[in-house]
Amino acid sequence: MLRIPFLTAALTAIALVAPSQAAAASPYVSGEVIVKYKDGTSGSVKQKVEAVAGTDTQQAIPGGSRQLEIEDGDSVKDTVAELRKDPNVAYAVPNYEAHASGLVPNDPAFGLQWNLSGPFGINMPDAWDLARARNAPGGRGAVVAVLDTGVAYQNFRRFRRVPDLDRFVPGYDFVARDRHPNDQNGHGTHVSGTIAGSTNNGVGVAGIAYRTKIMPVRVLDSEGAGNTAAIARGIRFAARRRVAVINLSLEFDASVRASQIPDIVGAIRYARSKGVLIVAAAGNQAGTVAAYPARARNVMAVAATTIRGCQADYSNSGFDLDITAPGGGNDAANTDTVYDQAVCRPGQPGPFIYQQTFTSGVRTFGLPGGYEGTSMAAPHVSGVAALVVASGRLGRRPSPRALEEHLERTARDIGTPGFDPRYGYGLLDAAAALR
Repeated sequence: MLRIPFLTAALTAIALVAPSQAAAASPYVSGEVIVKYKDGTSGSVKQKVEAVAGTDTQQAIPGGSRQLEIEDGDSVKDTVAELRKDPNVAYAVPNYEAHASGLVPNDPAFGLQWNLSGPFGINMPDAWDLARARNAPGGRGAVVAVLDTGVAYQNFRRFRRVPDLDRFVPGYDFVARDRHPNDQNGHGTHVSGTIAGSTNNGVGVAGIAYRTKIMPVRVLDSEGAGNTAAIARGIRFAARRRVAVINLSLEFDASVRASQIPDIVGAIRYARSKGVLIVAAAGNQAGTVAAYPARARNVMAVAATTIRGCQADYSNSGFDLDITAPGGGNDAANTDTVYDQAVCRPGQPGPFIYQQTFTSGVRTFGLPGGYEGTSMAAPHVSGVAALVVASGRLGRRPSPRALEEHLERTARDIGTPGFDPRYGYGLLDAAAALR
């Protein structure tokens, strides 16, 4: 039997690190200013002032001020300064922009989720608002199959449902070979929470596509080990039921090649033919190629980044990568590019990815530390893919290729400009994917 470790790095002591600050965007409209003249200023004087400042009246604003356009190439800051010099001007200011505040959920531990809202998170608050505006709040209507250690999805015999995850469709247990794919490890429940954990419910933490339904498919045992046959069956099971996305937070040993797992390669090809996007963890071997199944054709391979936007020290890299997403942990010792020299802090511990899962046994839940890895990165991509599908942003049922290319195209370009083997096409950006 091929042993497949679930993709979490060894447990380490947690240390929350202050994130670096992202560069701020311009807070005002380019090429526009607002001016108000003192009472009694004649129209001819106003025209002269505006001519000197190089502006043209665009339209009046109720209350007596005027919205002005400035000449191409002129600085808003310099134009405002020039207008303020004139004694006839009561005030001159830039035309400041405002934005929807973005959903900040009331989940009490949301502050721990740097991966969703921090400077090098995936921009979820704005994405939640955009999904709501597209009448698909939380990815309503999509289904994601999680092929993993199972999910704590039901109260059944000795098992209990995780409190912060409540939308499911029937799955299957290919380990015990029954219809109760309950988690006996905690890994699959953690992964599912990142994808679709209940949000803004005053409990625990938030999930990305919180109205998406999870299909639990158990292919790994209580030790996180599985085999080719179970995984291949699981992929085909989910694909036949036309889920939107299959999440594979698992890896084979680095020595395994495609020719050794033809059943999985065939199952992936079958899922693709059914219109299913397969997202897989790139692997935690710190290698220069992705592990299978992420390395297979027709799979979206996901590497992991840290709170500083640096490649994680455990994450595989290589030209098989497609995209990166937060996985937590420590920065890799990368100093060979300008970007990595600027952001990476090798040796400094970074925070984990938090989701509600087991803290002891299969009946006690909390927010345990220790979950980091490309296993944690992959479900970020699966969750955002579900949001995009539900939103209709790419049509009613986008092809896997269209969905994959869209997520790559809207990713935040980090690392070397353009595609690079460390970060793929960049860091997943949920809000950009929904605009």
